[in-house]
Amino acid sequence: MIIRTVCEPAMVLLIVLFPCIISTYSASVKGHNTGPRINNDKLYKFTYSTQVLIDRVRGLPHESVGYRISSGVDVNLVWRNPNNDDDQLIKIAITDVSLENVNERPVAKDIFQQKNTNKLYEEEHLAALKRPVFLHWIRGKVKNFYCYEDEPSIIKNLKRGLTSLFQIQLNSGSTSEIDICGKCNVTYQIRQNQITKVKSLNSCKLEQPSVSNHNKLFEVTKKSTSAVIYVLEDTFIKSVRAEENHIFNLKSLQLIDAKVISKQKLELKSTEAGPRMRAGKQVASIIKALDSKYVAISLMADPVSQECKSCPSLFQQWMVTRKQLEPDNLSKADATKGFLVFIESLKKATKEEILQLLRNENNTEILPQLVDAVASTHTSASLEAMVDFLDFKNKSGSLLQERFLYASGFTSHPNELLLRSLINKYRSPIGNNEIREMVVIIAGALIRKLCNVGGCKLPAVVEAKKLIFQGLNRADKADDVKMFLLALKNALLPEAVPVLLKFAESGEGPISNIAVTALQRYDHSSITTEVKKTMNRIYHQNYKVHEKTVRTTAAAIIFNSNPSFMEVKNLLLSIGELPLEMNKYMLSLVQDILRFEMPASKMIRKVLKDILIHNYDRFSKRGSSSAFSGYLARGQVLSSTYSLDILYSGSGILRRSNMNIFLFNKFAQLHASQVIIEAQGLESIIATSADEGEENLDSFAGLSAIMLDVQLRPVTFFQGYSDLMSKMFSATGDPINVVKGLILLLDFSQAIQLQSGLICSAEFKGGMTIDASGGMEFSLWYRESKTKVKNRGAVAMIGNFVVDAMFVKTGLETTTEIEAMLDFVTTVKFSQYPFLVCLQMDKTESPFRQYLTKYESLPSGKPYISRKRKVNLLAGSEYPLHQENSNMCREVFSDQADSSETWF
Repeated sequence: MIIRTVCEPAMVLLIVLFPCIISTYSASVKGHNTGPRINNDKLYKFTYSTQVLIDRVRGLPHESVGYRISSGVDVNLVWRNPNNDDDQLIKIAITDVSLENVNERPVAKDIFQQKNTNKLYEEEHLAALKRPVFLHWIRGKVKNFYCYEDEPSIIKNLKRGLTSLFQIQLNSGSTSEIDICGKCNVTYQIRQNQITKVKSLNSCKLEQPSVSNHNKLFEVTKKSTSAVIYVLEDTFIKSVRAEENHIFNLKSLQLIDAKVISKQKLELKSTEAGPRMRAGKQVASIIKALDSKYVAISLMADPVSQECKSCPSLFQQWMVTRKQLEPDNLSKADATKGFLVFIESLKKATKEEILQLLRNENNTEILPQLVDAVASTHTSASLEAMVDFLDFKNKSGSLLQERFLYASGFTSHPNELLLRSLINKYRSPIGNNEIREMVVIIAGALIRKLCNVGGCKLPAVVEAKKLIFQGLNRADKADDVKMFLLALKNALLPEAVPVLLKFAESGEGPISNIAVTALQRYDHSSITTEVKKTMNRIYHQNYKVHEKTVRTTAAAIIFNSNPSFMEVKNLLLSIGELPLEMNKYMLSLVQDILRFEMPASKMIRKVLKDILIHNYDRFSKRGSSSAFSGYLARGQVLSSTYSLDILYSGSGILRRSNMNIFLFNKFAQLHASQVIIEAQGLESIIATSADEGEENLDSFAGLSAIMLDVQLRPVTFFQGYSDLMSKMFSATGDPINVVKGLILLLDFSQAIQLQSGLICSAEFKGGMTIDASGGMEFSLWYRESKTKVKNRGAVAMIGNFVVDAMFVKTGLETTTEIEAMLDFVTTVKFSQYPFLVCLQMDKTESPFRQYLTKYESLPSGKPYISRKRKVNLLAGSEYPLHQENSNMCREVFSDQADSSETWF
């Protein structure tokens, strides 16, 4: 009670005095003013420096590259509003400019040593840099910035960077203000005579040239921070220290990253008597009296366009790149890097220059690579040149047309103009029917890519969808039906699901197969109850008999779509009632789901608790078919999986082999590749009977591929018995090309406006060369068949970061590259029954290289360059499959060894 009696008066006193305490505290900060003020007739002499450093994110400070621009800065009051002391016009003049290293270097490596700074600038630029600017300053906020309008943009931006340090307020809180970085959200914190300003750089609104990347697997992240600390003395600025950091990172490959650190420092060194104030009532009249050439311009930065005087012309760059793109070099990383560099030259070229280059190239082996590069450039000039160059009426030009279409399908920057050109081509005469099919299939891929970036309602997209759906409804030929279904397989439109279901359940074998595999590509959210009911009907053949390939795909869709207890139970109960090899395949598929811990594994384990299902009779089915999944690579940032499915007919002849490779991270998944080899109707060759539902199938073998999430046009090895016999006796064993060329994976660029006035150009480029081929060898003499899928290629990722002030330049380039080969071979020995089947998936030794180049340079003289490299040789390996396959391979190759030593 006593404590309460004593405390209550103290609390009342505190409440009464609290506003007074706050008022006194604020007055100590503000000096009884509402804004900072500059004294009359005084000249404030500051030292000013701005520096920039570039390095890898985890680089050591002394290994960074960059430069520092130092100068003196004179500030004085020109005019004060007689009715408002906080309304001021101040003059800011830069003096004594010099350039220097940020990090100390030996004299031999110091590019600034013994350099006369004045000689580094053009005389006009130096004069412009030293020309004063005027600042209309009201309560610490810059109302108007006065400068010569015709000064070079980089000079005006450097002045804006200095002037932006005078953008200040003397009370805590958040606000929006304009400076060189645009209109930004800032937060002020006041503590005695110190003010801290934190700027949200992500909120800044400023138009800068940029190219975004839409593939989340290759997404580039940028984290930016900015803080400024002011120290005040006698109502004016005593010192300013500003720092901003930008960190760039390629999510899928953290070896490609960079950090850019920009700092500014302004310190008051002395004050002395200065010029007297000018009299007047309006700022405009004062400025006009000083110099009529001064105009009020925005404090926001101007875009800076810099022409490269020493860069090679388009033709010169092609002469350098040409040899790298010869067919024999396509599996090398140098081809990929040359491709990326050449694309940059093409971006600056006109339609006429590109067209002339295409028409002048007379080497038919190199011209397809040139088409790849032009088609990957994504400018209106390059597209117009390609459309004029390619004659789709001409059958003989199908290779170049094919390369253009594939490059269009793989595009990292889809646009409506490209889709519109494909629609126009389809409606015009096309000499080659295969090219006609490709135009429609690739149009489907562009529809999906445009929809993924919010362009589903674009007129060209709406028109292309209408073309596909109407074409499918009117198609009276099986080949046309398959063409439009393949387009829908690429487009993955939600409204296409009912159409695909109809063809999946009621279509003939090949048509049903395309429809089902199209549904398999949809996201789980699109697999509705109706889809699963249809897949169950197909698998269990409720209405009609379906081919094994269709039924097994339907089963895979069910397993991958959160199956119910009864769905899983019915699938497992079917094992034992199916054709021999399908029994084995389904059993292997279930075991793979359990071993690889796929989402359906929990429900399968729950069902397997029933001994009626989980018993020896059901799980001991013999055969050669298999399904197996594994990891190609497993990392914290990026992982890759592979799957190999092999399905045989009851006679032991290959029915389908399916190899898939997926890349994924926490945010996205990419179907990197799929190669399916299918064969049917070959039982008559070895005088055996076909499985149920496949008795009347024509002899056929073909290959279907998906590359980088794009379904390609299927390739036919042979069609019909006579074609089979013809090719069997004339076969050379040479592989058939599936896809070959250069692909642009990543194209990201962004100009970052630094508060100092400098601009950082950040670029991420990525490309790959690919040579995928497949073949099938069949020997009646040796009673052996082989299917081979070969993948050769190289990938290169380049990060390039430059801060160029015209008179000094610094930068960093980091490159990561790999060359890889992956082979998949299936060997079948049918000299005995059951047949011997051996599956092999081999990765050869692969070089993995990293390069890091950092530099500083002046317009003349020897630059400073630091180069580092790191080379690793990744060991080759044969990827593991199931144990039964290993046992079978031993037997196949032991038989080959025995036969090679036997007399006959």
